[in-house]
Amino acid sequence: MKVVAPVTLASRNDGKRREFERLAAGALRLGLLPPDAPEVVEDGETYLANARKKADAIGRFTGGLALADDSGLEVDALDGRPGIHSARFGGAGLDDAGRTAHLLASLGDASERAARFRCVLVLSDGHEWTWAEGVIEGEIAREPRGDGGFGYDPVFVASCFGGRTLAEVDASEKNVFSHRAVALRALLPMLELATR
Repeated sequence: MKVVAPVTLASRNDGKRREFERLAAGALRLGLLPPDAPEVVEDGETYLANARKKADAIGRFTGGLALADDSGLEVDALDGRPGIHSARFGGAGLDDAGRTAHLLASLGDASERAARFRCVLVLSDGHEWTWAEGVIEGEIAREPRGDGGFGYDPVFVASCFGGRTLAEVDASEKNVFSHRAVALRALLPMLELATR
């Protein structure tokens, strides 16, 4: 797939936008989602379905390429939940801290706390599309730690970070090993990046 910059990032999530800007530095030039862009309902049954729906819709709206992701936290003791419902886990109206508290309450004193973050990226112009996936393994801490990151980062202890949560990890380290970083590294070789 040939890529001509800029690529619109199909997200209104500021934390996600900042992370993708750091991850894509030097490879993709990302444009911001226009304020009048349509809201896309994520009602698919898979990460791929949701990411493709967003990328296709924003690609058609802008008349260019759009990059969308659907990411989620999968907790083994909760049968893979919250999964594709991670952004709405616990009900509408909860913020990151509220969803994290709901997750910890749902786990209770469970000794099995294995989990993973999964990210599916889709790049689409509304017609042609390609995709890639990234996963980072870890476990859920018993309480939030750290003030970096966003979402469930304060309770996700990644296996590759020596007992630290993603909220305790420096952004430069996170950008090497995160599920989004892994997915973007998998996606880039599939693209023919234009130099203009």
